[in-house]
Amino acid sequence: MTFEPEKLHGIHAILYAFFDRDEKLDRAAMKRQTDICIAQGVHGLAALGLATEVSKLTGNERRTVMDWLAEDNAGRLPLAFTIFGTSVAEQIEQVRHAERAGADWVILQPPPVGSFGAKEYIDFFGRVADATALPVAIQNAPAFLGRGLTGPDLAALRNAHPNVRVLKAEGSAVEVKALMDAVGADMSVFNGRGGLELLDGLRAGCAGYILAPDLIDYAVRAYNAFRAEDESRAEEAYRAMLPSAVTVMQGIEHLMCYGKRLFAERAGLAVHDRAPAMRPTDFGQSLIVQHARALGMLQIR
Repeated sequence: MTFEPEKLHGIHAILYAFFDRDEKLDRAAMKRQTDICIAQGVHGLAALGLATEVSKLTGNERRTVMDWLAEDNAGRLPLAFTIFGTSVAEQIEQVRHAERAGADWVILQPPPVGSFGAKEYIDFFGRVADATALPVAIQNAPAFLGRGLTGPDLAALRNAHPNVRVLKAEGSAVEVKALMDAVGADMSVFNGRGGLELLDGLRAGCAGYILAPDLIDYAVRAYNAFRAEDESRAEEAYRAMLPSAVTVMQGIEHLMCYGKRLFAERAGLAVHDRAPAMRPTDFGQSLIVQHARALGMLQIR
């Protein structure tokens, strides 16, 4: 099944990394996570971004996650993998495995080394993008990754490399609208940030959101209502998820600690951290339990 990038839309779930007591990837937990996301009606699936703690995974583990998610998805939904690597060669090697696994598109992260000018990143992304026929997205999250590109930089990258078709942003609705205006209408934009400002981001013109699955059912409900032009139902779903989104989205490590635990509480899973990691306090865990009870369990229909 092939998914055209201009038709990508909606709420795409990006998986958490679940580990067992020995800090190894937990196959059963990862499969249950995927099954739950599909059951909630997500419009796409992804893995190996910040939520998947990709920097803690070995190259072999990243390939394993690709294989598992592709197997569990079985071609039902658009499938994306974030490409992590410190060099062009490493990122191309990851792209090659994503192709073999059946990815429909890939999301390039800037290399997690050094801090360089825009031309260096444009050239880096361009060389990786030119190595694949897959549609390519750029993850532009300077607040989280410490490096990013401006709207005109992204437009230049898009113009030079035609398969760079999607932008994965992490910013306020106002910031993302300015990026969209700069890159042009032919580049689809997805936002993240745990679903904060979800409806305002959609009003700004975002094609959708790529979110960890702790609140995925409410995000899907809000998106579907918004697309059906039912503002009252969209606002109702967004208001229901907002307090929990604010609680867990206080930075990336905070999300890995508390967002993952919120999903686990709702999904009937256990969390075992891979060191080094932020550990929950007793008070923090009690808040997560309260939020999970208010939100309800996530079911596989």
